[in-house]
Amino acid sequence: MSDLVVIVYPSEAKAEDVRQRLLKLQQEYLITINDAVIAVKTESGSIKLNQLVNTTAIGAASGSFWGLLIGVLFLNPIIGVALGAASGALGGALSDFGINDNFMKELAASIQPGNAALFVLIKNMTADKVLKEIKDAGGVVLKTSLDETKEQVLRDALAKAAATETPPQTAKSA
Repeated sequence: MSDLVVIVYPSEAKAEDVRQRLLKLQQEYLITINDAVIAVKTESGSIKLNQLVNTTAIGAASGSFWGLLIGVLFLNPIIGVALGAASGALGGALSDFGINDNFMKELAASIQPGNAALFVLIKNMTADKVLKEIKDAGGVVLKTSLDETKEQVLRDALAKAAATETPPQTAKSA
């Protein structure tokens, strides 16, 4: 079972910094991440998702390969690559791995413009070591699927860092 953690940061750059730290910790086998997406609310109020994996590009690449293979079999590799890339890109754009995009957009609508929400779907982690590495970044916990004691430990650790800087605001607390 995976746990979802959503933390709001005052900027996309700060959220990206924390995401990169988590990816580095994953290379050290301290955390296993299924998905990590940054949702940014623009000044106009729209939500922009910065996905970890571009499914459209992956679909186009794999479609090109299969299209080339089929095209070679039928003696027309150029058309096979073009059709394979187009169908692969369409399939990739329509697929949704990890955290549901609509859920992220709905939840990110509650943050202030300019703020960014980091959505992390965690398969497993060594909580004390991971928290030690990200707690100085601050942030405000918006939502988690953690049990109450683990969630409170996370909130307390981030609150200590946030006390020294201006915390991001959500629409509810504004």
